[in-house]
Amino acid sequence: MGHDGLDAVSPDELARCVRGADYGEVFLECSESASVRFEDSRVEDLAAGTERGTGLRFLRRREGSVETLQGSANSLCGGQALLLRGSLLGEGPAPAPIALAPERAWRVPARIGPGTVPLDDKIALLQRIDAAVRSGFPHIRQVTLAYGEGRKEVLLVNSDSARCRSSRTAVLLSINVVAEKDGHLQTGQAVLGGLKGYELIADGSPLAAAKAAAARALAKLDAPKARAGEMPVVISSSAGGTLIHEAVGHSLEADLVQEGTSPAYQGKVGKRVAPENVTVIDDPTIPCARGSFGFDDEGVPARPTVLVRDGVLADYLYDRVSALKDRRESNGHGRRESFHCRPIPRMSNLYIAPGRDDPRDILRGLKAGLFVTRMGGGQVNTATGEFVFEVDEGYWVEGGEVRHLVRDANLMGVGSEALAAIDRVGWDIGWGIGTCGKDGQGVPVSDGMPTIRIPDMLVGGQN
Repeated sequence: MGHDGLDAVSPDELARCVRGADYGEVFLECSESASVRFEDSRVEDLAAGTERGTGLRFLRRREGSVETLQGSANSLCGGQALLLRGSLLGEGPAPAPIALAPERAWRVPARIGPGTVPLDDKIALLQRIDAAVRSGFPHIRQVTLAYGEGRKEVLLVNSDSARCRSSRTAVLLSINVVAEKDGHLQTGQAVLGGLKGYELIADGSPLAAAKAAAARALAKLDAPKARAGEMPVVISSSAGGTLIHEAVGHSLEADLVQEGTSPAYQGKVGKRVAPENVTVIDDPTIPCARGSFGFDDEGVPARPTVLVRDGVLADYLYDRVSALKDRRESNGHGRRESFHCRPIPRMSNLYIAPGRDDPRDILRGLKAGLFVTRMGGGQVNTATGEFVFEVDEGYWVEGGEVRHLVRDANLMGVGSEALAAIDRVGWDIGWGIGTCGKDGQGVPVSDGMPTIRIPDMLVGGQN
């Protein structure tokens, strides 16, 4: 990545511009992306692009609030610089130059750079997956495959003397299979991805994942509808951490807490919000996980943040703005989609820590209820914590034994109440991946969870 943009902002100029501010930064980015959407046995959409840009930001705390000014590198040399100095920072003698610390670099190793693989090879892989599903399974109505790749390089210089460079490569493949029989439709889904190169999908894993998704869709065609009502629910580690991410994670982001839109956890630090066997951690340092980074988009070094420790609320997810408001240090969760966007508190790799229960014992202890092995999509009201999640794969259990597959099941509840109701936590853990949306920005994330039991949960299905 070239330094055009950074060259327009020398350390001396940055020091003069941030005089009087609590924080200032220059954020340079170069990103490349490409995607292929394959549907109805043909390529439906191709996209590729490269973007370069520079974002500037200055923060100053004022009587309980934080004033923010943003601009571009070019505008810093003209009228915007005068605006910044006059209205926010004030006039005065030029301060001493900033003594920048040695550059900190963070890179994601990619054994096979996605950009080195010909487009025809990527399309051929999608064709093979589509053909294998359609020829190997009956009643397949639709196969939708979405492949995406991206490479992003960032250089950040800020008024804390930090100089940080990161380079990340990511690959993502989502699979959706629709089966139809006697007018009834069922779906099966799978997602593969992470901070790796094309090697992530160069083996047989995409084909195996697609066949498993097709098998789930077909099996649900003949499965009875799930029973509706309140009942014990065991969620397997194989379901990933969708529940903890959506139903709880957003409510622990500091900006929502400060806005008063997270009443379940506002003012609750140091108070019990879950049983003693529940610990919730957000960790951006997990190697190759989709949500990982070496430092956040404000130059704060990445580190694990324990949000709930042994059932007690320990912290929130902070960026610099929310940290300034609470007169504390950021814990490194300021993330932005690109240089166009402002950093906001975001999750990275959020998970419930493994407990001490044997997952098999948790299932054997289920006298009559739902066993969820894969989660689907869902909706969450972040202000109230109310959620509805689809169950992509679930089973009816009686006497501690799996009886049969069910279809059309939903999990409903309130995130804080679901967290507080967990009574058993397995020693295993499973992960899911995705792109988390907030305030119009999307960032890559992972979420994880061990096998857990919630003894009384509302299940949507057939009465």
